[in-house]
Amino acid sequence: MNLALRDALHSPTRFVLTACGVALLMTAVIGMTGLYRGVVDDALLIIEGIDADLWVVQGERAGPFAEGSAVARDMDRRVEGVPGVADVRRFTQFSQQFVFQGTSKRATVTGVDIPRDDGRWIELVAGRWLNPGRYEAVADASTGLATGDNVQLARDMYTIVGTTRHMVDSSGDGLLFVGINDATTIAQRRTSEEIHLARATRDDVAVSADTSSVAQDSKIASVLVRLEPAADPSKVIAVMERWGDVRVLTTAEQRDLMLNARLWRLRLQILAFTGLILMITAVVVSLIIYTMTIEKLHEIALLKLIGARESVVAGMIGQQAGLIGIAGFVLALGISQFLFPLFPRRVVMQLSDMALLGVALALICAVAAWIGIVRASRVSAREILS
Repeated sequence: MNLALRDALHSPTRFVLTACGVALLMTAVIGMTGLYRGVVDDALLIIEGIDADLWVVQGERAGPFAEGSAVARDMDRRVEGVPGVADVRRFTQFSQQFVFQGTSKRATVTGVDIPRDDGRWIELVAGRWLNPGRYEAVADASTGLATGDNVQLARDMYTIVGTTRHMVDSSGDGLLFVGINDATTIAQRRTSEEIHLARATRDDVAVSADTSSVAQDSKIASVLVRLEPAADPSKVIAVMERWGDVRVLTTAEQRDLMLNARLWRLRLQILAFTGLILMITAVVVSLIIYTMTIEKLHEIALLKLIGARESVVAGMIGQQAGLIGIAGFVLALGISQFLFPLFPRRVVMQLSDMALLGVALALICAVAAWIGIVRASRVSAREILS
């Protein structure tokens, strides 16, 4: 006879409510962990997918993701002449507000060097990649744009020729891919009011619609470098950094800057919330198990009176904690599979994370069972007569 199972069947409503409470707490933990994984995946999407060995950015800057960056327009031609460089591509990325069908939307415009960048690192779900011409774009589905739509960016109309899915930046804004020349044009456009104010404050400077309000000569954020197989990265970096106006970062350094600089506080915050929820779960499960033990002190005394060993009582309490933990965790996984795809940000549930959370819940249940067992061990068989 399984005493824990018989006790659960004797009070099914309490067992189900307890399991649901634990499941909701674990769902919150899974959500916090998955949200962080999703943010990291989104933040590293470009860095790890664009297939670049080196990133040439503005001198003394950590761009283009962790910090603003702008390099000279001819930087790609300068980099091409460095021994060991196989090919180069220009790159830029910035946020942009636009209006589509009367609704204001936001996207992260990503300029890719067509035709040097053939887009093979981008997985399209519909349409095609960009042609070498102008005024075409590939949009992520999260922007609300679809293949065949026309959208005005700056003063030009762009046709959406392809769409992607789950391609967003670290802020959750969908990516909008355009040619590098189109991207620089969009970045340099200004409103009529901005031009008027600039002319009023700088009478001696000619200001036009194509003049940037930023004091820099280029909107190219970086130059991406692929090295020859036999090239020594340290020597290539040393040659370029002797120019004095650039900083050269490896892909590993870009990844480290993103995770340990830009996302550091977010990581700490999510870790703190996850730890807090796990502590609350431990308190709740311990209190439930302790209360269930207190309610069965008479039955425990009776078991001891008829000769039941301490291990029988301990096994019953441990099995109760285990049943609550297993039921709560399984229910949490089911809720997560249904609920998290509806979230505006991507929630990534990795098997390794689920295994660690399962181990954490098992430890919580073990501690809760130990508290109940300690209380049950103090019950004397003589108490059945009181």
